[in-house]
This record gives sequence, C-alpha cells and structure tokens, in this order.
Amino acid sequence: MGETKHTGPIKLPTKPDPSLWVSKVPFGLGKVKPHHIRDTMKVVWENKDNLPYATRILTQGVCDGCALGVSGLHDQTLTGPHVCTTRLNVLRLNTMSAIDEKILHADIADLRKMGSTELRKLGRIPYPLIRRPGETKFSRISWDDALDKIADKMKTLNPKNYAFYTTSRGITNEAYYTLGKVSRFLGTNNVDNASRICHSPSKTALNRSVGVGASTCNYKDWIGTDVLLFWGSVAANNQPVSTKYMYAAKRKGTKIIIINPYHEPSMDNYWVPSIAESALFGTKIADDVYQVNIGGDIAFMHGIMKHWFDMEEDIHGSAIDHEFVSRHVNGLEELREKVIAYDWEQLEKSSGITKERMIELAELLAKSKSAVFVWSMGLTQHRFGTDNISQVANLALLRGFLGREHCGLMPIRGHSGVQGSGEMGADPFVLPGGGFDEANRSRVESIWGFDIPLWQGDIVGVSLENALLPEDHERKLQLYYLSGGNFLETMPNPDFVKECLENVDIRVHQDIIFNTSTLVDAKEAVIVLPAMTRYEQPGGGTSTSTERMVYFSPEIKGPRIEEARAEWEIYVELAKRVKPEEKQLIDFKDPFEIREEIAKAAPNYDGIQHLKDRGDLFQWGGAWLCEDGICPTTDGKGNLITVELPELRKPEGHFYVTSRRGKQFNSMIYNDTDPFNDADRYDLLLSEADATELGIKEGDAVVAFNQYGTFHGRAKFVEIRQGNVEVHWPEGNALIPKGVYEKYAGIPEYNAAVIVEKAETYFAHKDTKYAEKRVEELEMEIS
Repeated sequence: MGETKHTGPIKLPTKPDPSLWVSKVPFGLGKVKPHHIRDTMKVVWENKDNLPYATRILTQGVCDGCALGVSGLHDQTLTGPHVCTTRLNVLRLNTMSAIDEKILHADIADLRKMGSTELRKLGRIPYPLIRRPGETKFSRISWDDALDKIADKMKTLNPKNYAFYTTSRGITNEAYYTLGKVSRFLGTNNVDNASRICHSPSKTALNRSVGVGASTCNYKDWIGTDVLLFWGSVAANNQPVSTKYMYAAKRKGTKIIIINPYHEPSMDNYWVPSIAESALFGTKIADDVYQVNIGGDIAFMHGIMKHWFDMEEDIHGSAIDHEFVSRHVNGLEELREKVIAYDWEQLEKSSGITKERMIELAELLAKSKSAVFVWSMGLTQHRFGTDNISQVANLALLRGFLGREHCGLMPIRGHSGVQGSGEMGADPFVLPGGGFDEANRSRVESIWGFDIPLWQGDIVGVSLENALLPEDHERKLQLYYLSGGNFLETMPNPDFVKECLENVDIRVHQDIIFNTSTLVDAKEAVIVLPAMTRYEQPGGGTSTSTERMVYFSPEIKGPRIEEARAEWEIYVELAKRVKPEEKQLIDFKDPFEIREEIAKAAPNYDGIQHLKDRGDLFQWGGAWLCEDGICPTTDGKGNLITVELPELRKPEGHFYVTSRRGKQFNSMIYNDTDPFNDADRYDLLLSEADATELGIKEGDAVVAFNQYGTFHGRAKFVEIRQGNVEVHWPEGNALIPKGVYEKYAGIPEYNAAVIVEKAETYFAHKDTKYAEKRVEELEMEIS
C-alpha cells in the first residue's frame, strides 16, 4: 500500500491544439460518429415525466454506470463537468414509473414476444410477484408470503443446494457485503457476482504478480505518462468519460497505443462532448494500433520481452530496470529462460504481429520512463485470461512501471459495482479483507460471530450447470437467488442456460425491471422481488471506482416505487426467516451499521464508516499501490510469472471469433446501430481480404457456425486482423462453448473457432449435411 495521497483534480489547458483535430469541419458533420447533442435531447425527452428527479440524480448521485467514479458531475481527475451518454442512457432505469398492471399480469406468452430492450422500457417492478408451473400469468404476492416461501424452501435444503448471485448494475458495497455475510450465515459459499464474467482474471493475476487485485494507479497517472497503452480495451465506447482523460493525456504529450484485433474507430478519433475544442473538431486519440490475433496477446508480449533480453545481451540496462528488479522482483532468470526459448516464427504466427512491429513497441517501452497499462475484457475473457494479465504485469515489473507517478497496472472496470463486489466478499473464493485462507476466515468469523462453511463454493457458471445434476446429487441446484443479471444474454450458449434455469425448483429474481430470464419457467415457482435503486436507499450507499475511490452516494429525494425495498434489507429479512433463532447475528438496522462493520471486516475500507454526506469519499491504499516497489506479498516483492503460449485451436480455413460491444451498457442495448462504425447488431465484422477469398461482398448474408451454434448476419468490412471476425455480444453468444472456464479465475471462455460462409452456399448444401460435415471436421481437428 502507499503513503502518498491523491492530490485531487487538475485543470485542462485552455488554448486549443489544432494538431490533434480530426477535422476542421465542425461537429464531425458527414462522419460516422456519436451524435451527443441529439442523444442527450433524446434522454431529456425520455425522462420528461421525472425531469427534476433525473436532474438531481445526475447532479447529486454517484454514477451507476461505469466505474470511473463521477460524483454528481465531477470527479477527482479533472476539473469541470463530466457526463456521458452511457450514464444518460442508464438514467431512465432510475426515473421510470411502475409497469402498467395490465401488462404486468399479461399472458406470459405475450411477454415472451418482447426482447429485453422492450421489457426494460415497460417500467419498474411494482410489487412482489409469483408464477407457478402451468400458470400463464404472474400473480401478486405479499412480501411476507414471498419471503416465507423462499425461506421455507431453504430450510428443507442442504446449503450446497442453493446459490446467490448479484449483478453490478447500481449495486452498492453495502449490498455486496450483506449478501456475502448472509450467504455464509445461511451455510453456503455458493455466492458469486458479475465480475466473474468480466474481470475475475485481473484480480487473480494481480494478486499473484503484485499481491493486490486492484488498479495500482489513478486516472491522473494517464495525464503525462510517456506511454498509455490500452490492451483489449475500447474505453471510448465502454467508459466514454475516459476520453476526456485521454484528451488531457494527449495535451501533455502522452503516446497512446492501442492493441486490439479490430482497429476500433472510437479509439482512433473521438469528439469529447464536454470539451468545446474536441466537441467541435474531434480529437485524434491513437498514436499507433497493433492488430493482434484474438488470443495472440501472450505471444505478442513474449515478443516484446524477447527483444528486451536481446537488447540486454548488447547493452546491460538498455531494456530492463535492473535496480528495480533486483530490489523488488522475483523470477527474472526463470522468465528469461522461458521467453528466449520461443522463436520469432512461433511468436509471429500466434500473435499475428510481425517481428519488426514487436521490436518497435519493445523499443518504445524500453526508452520510456513511465507507462500505464490499461486492459479490459479483450484480455480477460479467455480460458487463459489470468496468464494474459500476468504477462502485462511482467512487462511492468521488468521496466519498473509500478508504485510511482504516471506508472501502473489498471484493469478498467465497466460497471460501478464491480471493484467492490469481491472486496466485500460476494465471491466463492474470498471473504472481506482477503482470501479464504484459515487466518482470514478465523478473523472474519470472530467479527461475524458464526462459523463460515469450509467447503469450496461454486462459480456462477458451475452453479447454473448444477441445476441439471441428478436429484439426489449433493450439489444439485434447487434454489437460485438472483439479484439482477440476465444469464440468457451474458453467459455462453443461451439455449443451454435456459435449460439450466428451467431445472431449478425456485428461482428468485430480485430486480428493478423485467428481462427475458425473468420469464423463463421454474419447476416450483418463479418469484420476483422489487428492489430499490441506489438513489432510493435510505441512508445512501457507497461504490468503489476503478482507481479504488470509495464514493458515498446519498439518497435522493424523488418519486418511489412503494413496495420496493433496499437490496441489503431484503437479504437480511430473508436470513432472519430462515434462522430466526440466530437473527441477532445478521440484523442490520441501517446502512450506517453495515459501513461500521465493513470497516472492521475489510481493513482497507477503514474510513467507509465516516462517509455520510454528498461528496464524501476516500481512496483505499493511497495514490499508488506497491509504492516505491514494495508489494503486499509475503516477501514484499513482485513475482514474474512464466507463461506458456496458449493453443489457439484454429484449424486451417477457419476464423477466430470474439464478441464486441456496440451501443449498449452490459447486455442492455440502446441502439441497433453502432454510432462509431455504423454496424448493425447482426453484422459480422471481417476484413475485406478474407471476404474476397470467400467470395463474399459487403452486405452479403453470411453464416458463421461451429459445433456450438450458428450465427446468421451480414458481412461488414472493417479494419480487423485477417483470420479474425467479430460479432456483437450477446447476439453472437450461440457460437461460444458452454462449460469452458479459465482454470485460475473461473471466467467463461468467450472465444471460439468458426467457419464463415455465404448464406446461400450454407443453405444450398444444408440438406446434404454439408454444414454438419464441416462441423464434424472442426471437432476432429480441435480434439
């Protein structure tokens, strides 16, 4: 941990810099780009029925979108107002009135005709609901009856037969902490959260490399670093406020490097709406783009390090910071031996990057005195995600880019609640304040006053699969309690997920809106419980940003859904009904009590108990973790991790496929067309060169298929590495294999090999089982 404190926001330069302009044509007229003014007006219109409340949320609350940590319209990075279309789009979730009762109690078949976007627009869930087998409509149920039914079922089950899950949509630290405690109080370690399917490898890898699973630096460190490197992260699309920091970095002379299979337009040029110069003329963001193969990042990083070790053979100290490594790092010789064993031909083939280009980036980093590495799901959502992140940490440790200004490792979080979820213990592998080791478990037990079960809990994907186990299996999932989320649109293989959801006895959906998974049948009952938003919760709540800022978000005066309850309060009430004889051990009265206990159970969060007013915040760990190179590991040193090249499993003539995000927030889609590249949700993005070889013209109907599923769409030519294609998420999830998890962190695999054909060819040969034959060949070649 660090002693240096964050110094607060800095000012942007006021004099324009035409060298960064995208175009002298104002507002990018005629270009494919977001229309921020038009989109803002649309949001105003959508919220016209509750405009004063919407305004208070924006100006008083902490953003419930991405985890940049905007409190009101301000943050700790730059002065001036910050707002983005992502936050504006999510705003309507908080201001909607209740669903009309005629629609709420409509025939389930009619509701199932709607997609999640249509369901979301219906409004808020007004009161508890239940639907039993054979019933075609939801019925109203009282809170007492709903909670009693859930509690009575739990009393009949072995705790291994039920599980809890929570999304990160607006969820507060108080809710995460209470859920983690309640689940253990009820005897189960089957508790998990949304970070499992986005950033779990980041936490796991950083813990083993530098001893702490969080960003080691701040957004301020972007501004003035020599190199700001975005690896598998399209921050301009997923965290739009970050473009303001990129603009500030460019004004300070920072080089911005992008590493991604697809040369994303939003990371090339962006019109930052809250900076007049950029809003008018745009800002050139990327200085260089390295288009790596999907899954080729480990090879690319091996290539960088291989050249560093070659440089060291010629001139000692020309690439590696030996003083830093000798004092603060383990494993140099083991890593060197692993890296130099790979030949350039292997690394080029796996990465898709030429030796010359790898050397180019290696020398840029070797000459740089500072660098910040930022990454997201392009690195994490692989079956080797933890190794991906360990390689990034290796680069930083070899160069000493850790624990000081303008340096660091940053897994940029896409949702406001993700960072806090694991730190609060809503995770099968961790407890508040640390891991599941005996020392930490005993410490937390002494605070909680009850024993924590010793057996290993299941990750979210395994919990789902356990619904299909035989009835007498000790791990058979019979009750699943879900706080938000939609596995039909976030997990691989949606048909399989639907089968899992249908095979649970009781499924509880604690949420603010309907989505498609709410409408799936269950064997005994589907129970829906209306939750409050973070802005409605009495006593307010806190969330932790990417840079470890813990922000207090106050309760905001406005209209209420009468029967909605605070998320943490529902957990507590349920637990008291399951084990009334021990209810005093779990009986929080208000969020102030929860924060008092968090400060004891999670020592890094000492200070959270003092947050109570609008604008209150603190940063745990100081400005830089591992300050001066001292890591919170057993010996105080960082660890270089040797990593093998992954087998990429792409047979000849096939393509790697991965997913991308368009105009959406998580699985919530806000537009059918991507404002950055004009792509439709069902466009398949591929290179023109690959398409020409296949006889495909732009706009042609195409089919991508493998042994897992089929995707029907249209060809769109983009600047993507040959041999790779991209589809939108969740539309393309049918192509992704079920049951494949990263071995260290348990993240699902979100990449696969596919065959791409013109639709007319695919269908012409379908009756002769041509497609099926190709799939069989694929299976044989992979196995």
